[in-house]
Amino acid sequence: MVLWVLRAVFMAIAFGAGISIVTQNTEDPGGLFTGITLIIAAAGIVSFDILIRKKPIEVISCGYFGIVVGLFLTYIVGVAVDPILTFSKVEDVEHTRGMLNLLLAIPLCYICTSFLLQTRNDFRFIIPYVEFSKDIKGNKPLILDTSVVIDGRIADLVGTNIIDSQLVMPKFVLAELQNIADSSDKMRRTRGRRGLDILKQLQSNADVDLLIDERESEEMKDQPVDSKLVLLAKKLNGKVVTGDYNLNKIATLQEVPVINLNEIMNALRPVFLPGEEFQVKIVKEGEGDSQGVGYLDDGTMIVIEGGRNYLQEMAIVSVTSVLQTSAGRMIFANFEGVS
Repeated sequence: MVLWVLRAVFMAIAFGAGISIVTQNTEDPGGLFTGITLIIAAAGIVSFDILIRKKPIEVISCGYFGIVVGLFLTYIVGVAVDPILTFSKVEDVEHTRGMLNLLLAIPLCYICTSFLLQTRNDFRFIIPYVEFSKDIKGNKPLILDTSVVIDGRIADLVGTNIIDSQLVMPKFVLAELQNIADSSDKMRRTRGRRGLDILKQLQSNADVDLLIDERESEEMKDQPVDSKLVLLAKKLNGKVVTGDYNLNKIATLQEVPVINLNEIMNALRPVFLPGEEFQVKIVKEGEGDSQGVGYLDDGTMIVIEGGRNYLQEMAIVSVTSVLQTSAGRMIFANFEGVS
């Protein structure tokens, strides 16, 4: 609301100034042109502000700092060159000075802005006793692994609005995903394309802050993707999101926080206590002589004693024990009857 009030006040001032210029210069075509141009320019600025809603502060800051530093360097060089121009035999010193400043300002502003944009993720601004750095305060960024993107559950998890942190997709992970999508193996190609579709889905979601991170430091070169992910997580002070057991162990050994989607899914599965009864469909025979096997909707395997003769039946079972493994959860139960 405050932003719309600001825009309205700005437009009112610009419109009033434009009308004032036109009325005061009714006989001067230049005044009419200036007033109309002022109003149109103000409307264009407000329209641009409304259309471009996401304005990355780091990019804007780099632009401001780059221009300021470039103009400052132009001034310093101009001061150094000014005595030479003064004592030279140049006919029009002021014109030459102006042209020199212009020729210096344009490339210096471009170089400074370009340099800051390329190094903005490593930017640190320090003054005595106060330090402004890229250290993360609050929610840490989540660095996505190849396996977790191909899996696809990250999109469902983000859709629940439980994740408020920025999602980071490293460029080297994206490259690995593209290689999988271009694989000659049909299964790998399908998995890779699914991962790219999941990324596109996340990127098109206005509520998701997804960053494609292009940095790759010297220490990351010639390292496997898993090692690069751990190094990037350390650099960003973030967390690795994965479903890969080995990457989970590597990150944990190097004291990098890990979010394992498999552990999240296991934690969210319903809890069954010994003696609790529920219904499940027996779909196949078990390894034991009298065992039948059923599955819950989340994929949990139910081993049912006495259920072998009731295949494809909805059975009432009673829980005897629950076994939790790294691969998932397994429930052992007794057959109590057909529902």
